[in-house]
Amino acid sequence: MGACCSKEPYSDGVVEDAIEEKELEEEEEGDVIVGDYGARMRLFGASKYTSMYTQQGRKGINQDAMTVWEEFTGDKDMLFCGVFDGHGPYGHKVARHIRDTLPSRLSREIKTSQNNCFKSRDADGKGDNSDEVNKNKGGKDSLDDDDSSSLLLSSWEATFTKSFMEMDEELSLDASIDSFCSGTTAVTIVKEGNKLIIANLGDSRAVLCSKGPKNQLIPIQLTVDLKPNIASEAERIKNSNGRVFALEKEPELFRIWMPDEDCPGLAMARAFGDFCLKDYGLISTPEVSYRRVTDKDEFVVLATDGVWDVLTNYEVIKIVASARKRSMAAKLVVKHAARAWRSKFPGGKVDDSAVICLFLKNRTLLTRSFSEVTQLSVNHSELEGYSDVSLAKFETYSEVSRASHSHSEIAAVPDRFRSKKQEGSSENANTDLNLEEYVFPHFRLQKVNSSGKFPRLRKVLSRRKSTRAYKGVETVEV
Repeated sequence: MGACCSKEPYSDGVVEDAIEEKELEEEEEGDVIVGDYGARMRLFGASKYTSMYTQQGRKGINQDAMTVWEEFTGDKDMLFCGVFDGHGPYGHKVARHIRDTLPSRLSREIKTSQNNCFKSRDADGKGDNSDEVNKNKGGKDSLDDDDSSSLLLSSWEATFTKSFMEMDEELSLDASIDSFCSGTTAVTIVKEGNKLIIANLGDSRAVLCSKGPKNQLIPIQLTVDLKPNIASEAERIKNSNGRVFALEKEPELFRIWMPDEDCPGLAMARAFGDFCLKDYGLISTPEVSYRRVTDKDEFVVLATDGVWDVLTNYEVIKIVASARKRSMAAKLVVKHAARAWRSKFPGGKVDDSAVICLFLKNRTLLTRSFSEVTQLSVNHSELEGYSDVSLAKFETYSEVSRASHSHSEIAAVPDRFRSKKQEGSSENANTDLNLEEYVFPHFRLQKVNSSGKFPRLRKVLSRRKSTRAYKGVETVEV
């Protein structure tokens, strides 16, 4: 559930007691529904490459929603994942409506774009040139060329932006859902071959787990939490006569308010719905980024803020990497988050949580490596010593962290800010990155800079008899 105004043992943000064996054993594959173009759609459960789980908090109805579409657009090599966090009186209805309709709209837009591309080539007399098809679809051959990568991102950005804005317009006309003071976030990923296209709206988050130079696991944040405290977001809101400020009782949480009324107090700068604020700076335009999957990348975790508010990126990838079966990974994260909420707020609030784990490799991740998970990322103070030219030499911003030996767990800036406008010599690359806009304020560091002990799952796992599904999976002593 998104933020909108209208005791168990615990150590440094990591649960100490083991998750119950029964909770780990329960699995659901989830019903498969046939979607547009023959896509295989799931709303819960697990498949070969995905694990999904959601749990209601203590605020009422579960307002989180999620979906996975395999064979997206009818392409066996394409997959769509989306997590949605509703807020407001009817946030659950908005989240479910977007979950059910956005993938269809996006798939139709992708198909239209592809058909237009084919027609354009035919008109130019290029015929069925497979190299051109591969390039226009953003195939592997085009990824090694900066110009092609830029065109690929621009094409996907246009597709996502059009789909999101049309979806929001459709929602505004839907009389069956009162979305005037209710809305939802959205974090979505389309995986096509070795490409990840990420579109984010609001403060849900996508985090990639990748291997470092010493084979340790490293969390790389693929999205920016689009909150009103980000300079560019606040400027847009204020220029539209909206107000941004935090309440005295929660000084770290900035919210959007109407010009003349202290409502609704929305804690995100972009969202579907919430039409009471659409004239005052709230937008439904997603931030779109692109990443090429490498052999170092293991999995991506998409989750609502019910997870990220109590667990760090570092803790989440450790939990996923510790799962003895892929199908259990999302549930493990949600259960740890729920216990973290109960420990942090005894007898108080527990937020809804929804998690999708997207595994990027066919093989199972050996859990030995999770004992060496490294908190490599970047904060604003570390970047101050680098010029734009020196920053351009890094492949990703996690490399800045390795150069500065940072151990702060803070959002890494998406790769698109590195390569979006690379032209000519890479030594003189001109990045559009405004660091102050995309790095969290200092108060975020206080919550996520933990190095606690990882939950002791060994006792529970050791009580189980070996099964065929567990053969070949290693357990780490923790």
